[in-house]
Amino acid sequence: MPDLTVFEHACGSLERLTQLSRLEARGTMRIALKEAGLDPGSVKVAELSVVARRVLPNELAARGVAEAESICERLRSEFAGIQDSASADTPEAVFARLGGA
Repeated sequence: MPDLTVFEHACGSLERLTQLSRLEARGTMRIALKEAGLDPGSVKVAELSVVARRVLPNELAARGVAEAESICERLRSEFAGIQDSASADTPEAVFARLGGA
Protein backbone atom coordinates (compact mmCIF):
# COMPACT_ATOMS: atom_id res chain seq x y z
CA MET A 1 0.00 0.00 0.00
CA PRO A 2 2.62 2.56 -0.97
CA ASP A 3 0.11 5.24 -1.97
CA LEU A 4 -1.56 5.34 1.45
CA THR A 5 -0.49 7.85 4.06
CA VAL A 6 0.53 6.63 7.49
CA PHE A 7 -2.78 7.94 8.85
CA GLU A 8 -4.86 6.11 6.22
CA HIS A 9 -2.97 2.89 6.81
CA ALA A 10 -3.53 3.16 10.56
CA CYS A 11 -7.24 3.85 10.14
CA GLY A 12 -7.66 0.87 7.82
CA SER A 13 -5.89 -1.37 10.30
CA LEU A 14 -7.98 -0.07 13.19
CA GLU A 15 -11.18 -0.69 11.24
CA ARG A 16 -10.05 -4.22 10.37
CA LEU A 17 -9.06 -5.10 13.96
CA THR A 18 -12.18 -3.70 15.66
CA GLN A 19 -15.91 -3.52 15.15
CA LEU A 20 -15.61 0.19 14.35
CA SER A 21 -16.94 1.43 11.02
CA ARG A 22 -14.65 3.30 8.64
CA LEU A 23 -15.95 6.64 9.87
CA GLU A 24 -15.65 5.64 13.54
CA ALA A 25 -12.10 4.34 13.07
CA ARG A 26 -10.99 7.53 11.30
CA GLY A 27 -12.68 9.74 13.89
CA THR A 28 -11.18 7.83 16.79
CA MET A 29 -7.72 8.04 15.25
CA ARG A 30 -8.14 11.79 14.61
CA ILE A 31 -9.21 12.38 18.22
CA ALA A 32 -6.23 10.40 19.54
CA LEU A 33 -3.83 12.34 17.32
CA LYS A 34 -5.40 15.65 18.31
CA GLU A 35 -5.03 14.77 21.99
CA ALA A 36 -1.34 14.11 21.32
CA GLY A 37 -0.99 17.41 19.43
CA LEU A 38 -0.37 15.75 16.06
CA ASP A 39 -1.82 16.35 12.60
CA PRO A 40 -3.15 13.37 10.59
CA GLY A 41 -1.62 14.75 7.40
CA SER A 42 1.91 14.89 8.73
CA VAL A 43 2.08 12.19 11.39
CA LYS A 44 5.11 9.92 11.28
CA VAL A 45 5.18 6.19 12.01
CA ALA A 46 7.17 6.67 15.22
CA GLU A 47 4.70 9.29 16.47
CA LEU A 48 1.74 7.07 15.62
CA SER A 49 3.34 4.21 17.49
CA VAL A 50 3.55 6.34 20.64
CA VAL A 51 -0.07 7.43 20.23
CA ALA A 52 -1.10 3.77 19.89
CA ARG A 53 0.70 2.98 23.13
CA ARG A 54 -0.33 5.96 25.27
CA VAL A 55 -3.51 7.58 23.93
CA LEU A 56 -5.41 5.20 21.66
CA PRO A 57 -6.13 2.47 24.26
CA ASN A 58 -8.19 4.92 26.33
CA GLU A 59 -10.03 6.19 23.25
CA LEU A 60 -10.91 2.65 22.20
CA ALA A 61 -12.01 1.71 25.72
CA ALA A 62 -14.24 4.79 25.82
CA ARG A 63 -15.94 3.50 22.68
CA GLY A 64 -16.54 0.06 24.17
CA VAL A 65 -13.85 -1.76 22.20
CA ALA A 66 -12.88 -4.93 24.03
CA GLU A 67 -9.20 -5.73 24.49
CA ALA A 68 -8.09 -2.23 23.51
CA GLU A 69 -4.55 -2.77 24.80
CA SER A 70 -3.96 -5.89 22.69
CA ILE A 71 -5.45 -4.25 19.61
CA CYS A 72 -3.08 -1.31 20.05
CA GLU A 73 -0.13 -3.71 20.37
CA ARG A 74 -1.15 -5.35 17.09
CA LEU A 75 -1.40 -1.92 15.48
CA ARG A 76 2.08 -1.03 16.71
CA SER A 77 3.52 -4.21 15.24
CA GLU A 78 1.87 -3.38 11.89
CA PHE A 79 3.28 0.16 12.00
CA ALA A 80 6.78 -1.28 12.17
CA GLY A 81 6.31 -2.58 8.63
CA ILE A 82 5.34 0.70 6.98
CA GLN A 83 7.38 3.72 6.00
CA ASP A 84 6.60 7.39 6.33
CA SER A 85 5.06 8.77 3.16
CA ALA A 86 6.71 11.54 1.20
CA SER A 87 3.50 13.57 1.49
CA ALA A 88 4.14 13.89 5.22
CA ASP A 89 6.77 16.60 4.60
CA THR A 90 6.44 19.70 6.68
CA PRO A 91 6.06 23.03 4.85
CA GLU A 92 9.52 23.99 6.10
CA ALA A 93 11.07 20.89 4.50
CA VAL A 94 9.36 21.57 1.19
CA PHE A 95 10.49 25.21 1.10
CA ALA A 96 14.01 24.24 2.12
CA ARG A 97 14.23 21.90 -0.88
CA LEU A 98 12.75 24.50 -3.23
CA GLY A 99 15.03 27.25 -1.99
CA GLY A 100 18.13 25.09 -2.08
CA ALA A 101 18.73 25.65 1.61
